[in-house]
Amino acid sequence: MMSEDDERQRPSKSARKRELLALQDLANEMVGLSNRELEQLGVDPQLRAALDLVRPMRPSGARNRQIKHCVKFMDDAELGEVRAYLADRHAGQVEANRALHRCERWRDRLINDGDTALEALFDEFPELERQPVRQLVREAIRQRDSGAAAGAARRLFRHLRDRLPAMEIEKN
Repeated sequence: MMSEDDERQRPSKSARKRELLALQDLANEMVGLSNRELEQLGVDPQLRAALDLVRPMRPSGARNRQIKHCVKFMDDAELGEVRAYLADRHAGQVEANRALHRCERWRDRLINDGDTALEALFDEFPELERQPVRQLVREAIRQRDSGAAAGAARRLFRHLRDRLPAMEIEKN
């Protein structure tokens, strides 16, 4: 028979479910990693083999069962490095997306506001070459006004993306 102290130390059924769901979510994220990444992170070969079975599966009950099967091979103590790697990877993707959105905002601002936005851009980034940016902005404005395809706007975006430092782009 269990004493009250033993019962208090055991996690509740809800807590165990939350832990299992967290492990299933982690397994789902690990499916997106390559075998090389998993090997570098020191993931158990049995877990890697189980994850390999999940990769080609479409979302279905069978895939969910296979993910639950993967959880059986997961040792929570050994997954700290995997969690840290996935968090860093996610943070890098988020920052890259932010930088692209900032470039898009600059492009839109340049096309809509014209010379005032150009001066603000050159004040913010004095090392930027002025002539190519001015030409791309003027061409994009011409295309917008004539209703033509937005090829110049795309070229302007690529030019900004390639030349503006990702971390220093103005936060509009």
